[in-house]
Amino acid sequence: MPARNFERRIWLLTALAALPGLGVSLFWRFSTEAPDWRHWLALVICILFPVGLFLILVRSIRFPLRTLSNQIAGMREGDFSIRVRGATSRDAMGELIAELNALGAHLREHRLEGVETEALLRTVMGEISVCVFAFDQQQRLQLVNRAGEQLLGRSAAQMTGRSAQELGLAACLEGEPTRVLDTAFHGQMGRWALRRSSFREQGQPHQLVVLTDLSRALREEERQAWKRLIRVMGHELNNSLAPIHSISSSLTQLLDRQPRPDDWEEDVRGGLNVIQSRSESLIRFMEAYSRLARLPAPSKRPFNVRDWAGHAVQLEQRLSVTILESPDVTIHGDADQLDQVLINLIRNATDAALADPGGAESAVEILWHLKLDQFVLTVRDNGPGVADSGNLFVPFFTTKQGGSGIGLALCRQIVEGHDGRLTLANRSDGRGAEAIVRLPLAIS
Repeated sequence: MPARNFERRIWLLTALAALPGLGVSLFWRFSTEAPDWRHWLALVICILFPVGLFLILVRSIRFPLRTLSNQIAGMREGDFSIRVRGATSRDAMGELIAELNALGAHLREHRLEGVETEALLRTVMGEISVCVFAFDQQQRLQLVNRAGEQLLGRSAAQMTGRSAQELGLAACLEGEPTRVLDTAFHGQMGRWALRRSSFREQGQPHQLVVLTDLSRALREEERQAWKRLIRVMGHELNNSLAPIHSISSSLTQLLDRQPRPDDWEEDVRGGLNVIQSRSESLIRFMEAYSRLARLPAPSKRPFNVRDWAGHAVQLEQRLSVTILESPDVTIHGDADQLDQVLINLIRNATDAALADPGGAESAVEILWHLKLDQFVLTVRDNGPGVADSGNLFVPFFTTKQGGSGIGLALCRQIVEGHDGRLTLANRSDGRGAEAIVRLPLAIS
């Protein structure tokens, strides 16, 4: 209701309230032939009293309403510090003022929480190493963090409002929302993980682009891989070269001696046999390394899991391997490569089961199931369990007598080539270990 109409109604109601008294005064005035001063005084009072009452009512109503209006206007402008004093809950106006004061305090607390959350968010965005960019509907940059500034070599003030095309980020707003980019930003070539999502701000659609530098992580992974490989290769080479060097030196000294001992030919033959044995071991090591490095890409075709598992189980003759009740499933993959995985896992499980120092009856079991969009196969044994999980998948690391140390590393490489995952850990019931192969059902 407009303010003027509201005040006009107050005036009208006040006037209506005064009409009876005014009518009586007028009747009294004109019904008397010779009115005295009392008649005139009553008439003036009947006229002035409603006017005064109206002014008092208007002031009494207008002042608190204007105060409340100023408080609401301040809230609309974001100022929640305004409070109306002197309010009581004994009347309707007091209750209204108290509720507005409480609303202002509540909004102020929420605003402080929002400011603190925004400050925390900006701090986190400034400290994280990923690059964050926010673009509006016209593909103009609205937000960038410190990592994004460093990537493009410009400050946020210089970039805000510029188009993605000008900043060299137009490709990030097109194509698949999640992918890997091999490109250069500000002359910095690298591999970047791109994630793009949408959000709305003030009702307008925006796009959030997050770029993660994969090159640094890949370089670190590569460095760690080289360290592990050099450690293992150095150990293996030293195991072979050290005795070869020692024996060859001894044989040289033996041949230089004059006169030679009667059994020198036997000593030479024994030394050469050791050198030959260590050389063959070194050759096998290098062949195993070449095999691991030259694993071809999988040739994927559909095959039946039960037939595949049954074939692998028949190859293990030392122990009867049990295939537990599992669903009849057909998956896509390279059956020849996955044969190597399952045969290796069965052989390892059998070795562990037969090595159980507790004397329990050896057992190896295979089962599989479907979980969401994954095929999950488990090979478990009742052996002593896994003692050193940190080196399980390190190439050429082995605790077995005569083991090559590439079995599990090769298995994991094959499974990951199928976009899957291989894990090996102790069973939760403490009765041995279990190897779990997870493969996607729809392998492209």
